[in-house]
Amino acid sequence: MEDARLTVRIDAHDAPLLGHGKIRLLEAIGASGSISGAARAMGMSYRRAWLLVEAMNAAFAEPVVATRPGGGGGAELSPAGIEILRLYREIEERAAQAALPALRKLATRLAPR
Repeated sequence: MEDARLTVRIDAHDAPLLGHGKIRLLEAIGASGSISGAARAMGMSYRRAWLLVEAMNAAFAEPVVATRPGGGGGAELSPAGIEILRLYREIEERAAQAALPALRKLATRLAPR
């Protein structure tokens, strides 16, 4: 069944809010302690990572990523960011479990590689 999988994208205010890419970025920031380190780990430009962080921070009532000023200051997930990450993973897990029977049936209809 590895050929068929469910991905979750959450929209709000008629715009994409969270998806697997932004969530992976948040996890990478949490692991590396910086936006630039997270961007490198994901193979994306620092500018792209920064724009995604700015978009997420603007979309929520509280920032999801807190930066430390100064050269090499770093970044970390805020308490709100940690909770948003947890909630997304919970939604993702519940959706995957609910979709599992249908995904298995769908996978049987895939053309061979």
